[in-house]
Amino acid sequence: MRLNIDFTDETSQVEEKDMDLVSRVLLFAAENENIGPETEISITFVNNEQIREINKEYRGKDAPTDVISFAMEELGEDEIQIVGMEMPRVLGDIIISIDRTKEQAEDYGHTFERELGFLALHGFLHLLGYDHMTEADEKKMFSKQKEILDAYGLQR
Repeated sequence: MRLNIDFTDETSQVEEKDMDLVSRVLLFAAENENIGPETEISITFVNNEQIREINKEYRGKDAPTDVISFAMEELGEDEIQIVGMEMPRVLGDIIISIDRTKEQAEDYGHTFERELGFLALHGFLHLLGYDHMTEADEKKMFSKQKEILDAYGLQR
């Protein structure tokens, strides 16, 4: 298997079928992106208040958001990369607001499942280094998202 996913549901609202969907979408994306075996990520499902706190603390934005990613492979200041140790590759953490997932699914007129798959993939691509800070980067990331979701069969 290319991707090991550790799920935590702090909302008690996420069903097994929803976690299975996220797993399948991300395994498909990992295959698409040629992610090697023994790669790990964690996904935590939270509510709007929890993600608002995280957004405020780490991004300086006092508002709920839909998904936040914390990439482990980005070295911060004064961090040293460990080389040569036989350890699994840990991409990082994805935090998804289930409240926002439901709200956005309704706003966009598609299913909760489609929105959840989209947000998980969006967070996953951030862990792989994709971003949308510039127009060129946004075009690249969003076209990659659409390509993977369409190929998987999770269209709007």
